Amino acid sequence: MRAGQLVVATPVLQAPEFARTVVLLLQAGDEDGAFGLVLNRPTGTGVDEVLPDWAPLSASPPVVFSGGPVQPQAAVCLGRRRAGGPRVAAYAEVEGMPGGSIGTVDLDAEPGDLAPVVDGVRLFAGYAGWAAGQLEAEVEEGAWWVLDALPADAFDGRPEQLWARILRRQGPPLAFAASYPEDPTLN
Repeated sequence: MRAGQLVVATPVLQAPEFARTVVLLLQAGDEDGAFGLVLNRPTGTGVDEVLPDWAPLSASPPVVFSGGPVQPQAAVCLGRRRAGGPRVAAYAEVEGMPGGSIGTVDLDAEPGDLAPVVDGVRLFAGYAGWAAGQLEAEVEEGAWWVLDALPADAFDGRPEQLWARILRRQGPPLAFAASYPEDPTLN
């Protein structure tokens, strides 16, 4: 497992905060454990309500996303880098993403200074985190699939459908899980 990959919840994972989630790993595979952002949990709170200066740069849908259950009061921002955009200290590339296409954005920076660098940002409240070895153990238990990310995954305009779309693009047999019922007892 490495930064820039996805961990996608298998149907076995039924905990409400992680059922059918797609997590982009920002850090993984070291003694500090793993850290990532849930990409498919938009909230009803608009970016303009909490950080109005960042709203013009927000990708659609322009809402805050629940990045995970750890420190839900903490804000983490991802940016989609413009092709050929200048390099600035307020944008840190996510390792493992092609061409530095996705990075974290320093929310203390001036949004106008980032406009030439990013063509969209996504704001997350909280994050997903695992202690050293914990995520690897959960993968071994069958709770997560580890898959390659595409740069578009982090800024998908229909995040509620992201879990199924990512599984379908894997091809059989993993693609079959995309149609797994949310409650198999009602099948």
